[in-house]
Amino acid sequence: MDFRDAPEEASFRSELRSWLEENLPDGWRELSPSRTRWNADVSREWSKKLYEAGYVGLTWPKEYGGRAAPYTHQAVFLEEMVRAEAPEHIGVIGLGMAGPTIISHGTDEQKNRHLANILSGDEVWCQGFSEPGSGSDLASLRTKAVRDNDHFVVNGQKVWSSFAHIADWCILLVRTDPDAKKHQGITYLLVDMHSDGVDVRPLNQMSGEPEFNEIFFSDVRVPIENVLGEVNAGWGVAMTTLLHERGTLGFALTSRLEVAMNKVVTLARETGAERDPLIRDRIARHWVELQGLKFTNYRALTTLVKTGVPGPEGSIAKLFWSESNQRLTKLALEIMGPRAQLDGDEGIWDGYWQYQQLRSRGNTIEAGTSEVLRNIIAERVLGLPRSR
Repeated sequence: MDFRDAPEEASFRSELRSWLEENLPDGWRELSPSRTRWNADVSREWSKKLYEAGYVGLTWPKEYGGRAAPYTHQAVFLEEMVRAEAPEHIGVIGLGMAGPTIISHGTDEQKNRHLANILSGDEVWCQGFSEPGSGSDLASLRTKAVRDNDHFVVNGQKVWSSFAHIADWCILLVRTDPDAKKHQGITYLLVDMHSDGVDVRPLNQMSGEPEFNEIFFSDVRVPIENVLGEVNAGWGVAMTTLLHERGTLGFALTSRLEVAMNKVVTLARETGAERDPLIRDRIARHWVELQGLKFTNYRALTTLVKTGVPGPEGSIAKLFWSESNQRLTKLALEIMGPRAQLDGDEGIWDGYWQYQQLRSRGNTIEAGTSEVLRNIIAERVLGLPRSR
């Protein structure tokens, strides 16, 4: 197999790389924990730039504002964005989850109402799936919605909702038939986050950031026309969302890991740790594992190009990246030695690696815990018997 870019892909990569060099925010490449942390104002401005340049919704149909580009172009885009360490589009949930699900299951009115605003970043989306005691076992959700004429009245709680504190809309799973079987009686709603009765409470992480949130719904009225798909048939719609969540995610995660890997090498050289044979061995092992992950992504991309449907291989990339990133940031702190205990100006790289290590602790929880992902890989990739 030839892993080099085809002529069209090479041209797109070159065009994108040049655009990024010319348009990245000033000072964005400076190593600083403040630069690595997400900033809503910077992200909004950057998202509009990406949209106006035609780099948002690359694979979406042209009729919905996309470029109908091949999935390989999306993979190239993710690789180059991470390598340039560019800010993410503010609509991560909208672009990767809500948008593709609305395209697959939405009415014409829903598509016309939401898709253009997702691409431009004018409206931010969050995800209301996980609940306390109902994260890994999503079908056991208890947030309920009761029909009241032309509305559903929603009561319940969601948790671990990224962007909920700034979101305009939420993709929400609710139980609408309490007597139905576990995976039935669930409905998928599009909820206006500015509705009366929606209360968002940020959760502070040990990195010091309120990146995730709790959402409380108290008698929130949602119009019937905001049902995505059919009432009581939301589980199948949710599976569309989860498949797209990891469609080409592996390329972004792998590129992110490669950037971190290069930074660790730079750190080892700056501190003289590169002369330690044990450190060199550990860096070499990370590099070998990174190559294996790259080729796994290529196999997954081949399947996506052939079928148009993301496969479960994305779970492999997420699982491996999350655990490898934790090991890599831990290695960086070991390379720093006693100075790893110093943050800010007194430390090395202005606290960059301390922040990365703290943030990496959430990698094995968000977007599916390692334990759940191992079950998915065992059952859907390796074909082993179900655990229950």
